[in-house]
Amino acid sequence: QGQLEESGGGSVQPGGSLRLSCLASADAYRSYCMGWFRQGPGKELEPVAQIGGDGYAYYASAVKGRFTISKDNAKKLLLLQMDSLEPEDTATYYCAADSTLIDCSLVDGYVFGFDIRGQGTQVTVSS
Repeated sequence: QGQLEESGGGSVQPGGSLRLSCLASADAYRSYCMGWFRQGPGKELEPVAQIGGDGYAYYASAVKGRFTISKDNAKKLLLLQMDSLEPEDTATYYCAADSTLIDCSLVDGYVFGFDIRGQGTQVTVSS
């Protein structure tokens, strides 16, 4: 199925930025749909951003305009640039891939598929 490993989490003040990286194995990177999910304290897992093999990106309403998902094909990296961070963005962020989906569109709050997941990286936004 493949493996995914996240990095880049940390603590930042409100308004700050972080860049998350996800190193994918060759098998995982072949997945057409890849994405980032998060789970905040006491909350359910939710999608943050998803991207298809065509490069088209989808975002959750809460992060649209602040976060950018992208891929580095040469390095097999999935990236998430997070700007204008808010305390509500505090969560464990997971990189994920799905080798069967061809429609990578995102529905707020709804997790479907993406059975290949990393261990997660913690992001804390606090003053």
